[in-house]
This record gives sequence, structure tokens and C-alpha cells, in this order.
Amino acid sequence: MSGGNALAVLLAAAAGLGSSVQAAIVGRFGNRIGSVEALGCSMLAAGITGTVVLLVARQSLQGITEGARQPAWLWLGGMLSAFIVLSLIVATPRIGVAASIGILIGGQLVMAAVIDRFGLFGVDQIALHWPRLLGVALLAAGAALSLRA
Repeated sequence: MSGGNALAVLLAAAAGLGSSVQAAIVGRFGNRIGSVEALGCSMLAAGITGTVVLLVARQSLQGITEGARQPAWLWLGGMLSAFIVLSLIVATPRIGVAASIGILIGGQLVMAAVIDRFGLFGVDQIALHWPRLLGVALLAAGAALSLRA
């Protein structure tokens, strides 16, 4: 594995760990101040963090200007982030962290397989062979089992 790929795997694993912590935290936040309020505060914190990282890494806010020039559909990523956080705020206190994350990951894997298969959003097409389909099915079964507690 190349150094760039190793870093990508490490970052993806760290994001996976962080998303479980995030689910627990935003669920509590929503219980304390309300779901929509917690979403607003969380997205404000994310925006400030992203802006600080941009300033530190590039010593400029030019990237925001460049982003504003891109097609509007590319901004859906940020909107989907808000939807994901709101979903975790609502789901986690009701069904638990493990079930919320299991279902979220199951949904991510199903959609990722569809995106890969059809090359949506400009990604390379990747065939769906039986090991990948089995992995999706097993993860879906695991998510369903996590609800039976």
C-alpha cells in the first residue's frame, strides 16, 4: 500500500471512530437544547473549524471563493452533512449509538455500491461482484440485529 493510500485508510478509520463519538455527543446535545438548535450549533462549529483549517493550511480564504464558483450541486455535500448530523441527533437517544451508526453505515455502504456500480457523480465505475454484495447484506443484517436489544 502506498503512503497516500495508507493515509487515506488511516483517516477513514479515524473518521469511523469519530462518527460514533459524534453520534453520542450530538444526541446528548439535542436532548439538552433541542434537535434543530443542536444542528445549528454543530454546523456552526463545523464551519468555524473548516475555515480555521483552510486558513492554517492555505493562509487564505481563496478556497471559499473558488468553491462558490463551482456548480450548485457540489454544495449538496454540506447540506447532506447537516442532514446526517440531524439524523444522528434524533436517532441516537432513541435507538442508541450502535444501532444508529450501524444503520448509517449500512445505508452508506448500499449507496456507495450504487454510486460505484453506475459511476455516479463522476467516480470510476466498479462492478458489484458477490463479495461486495455479501458484505452489504451482512452489514445490513448486523444493523438489524443491533436494533434487537
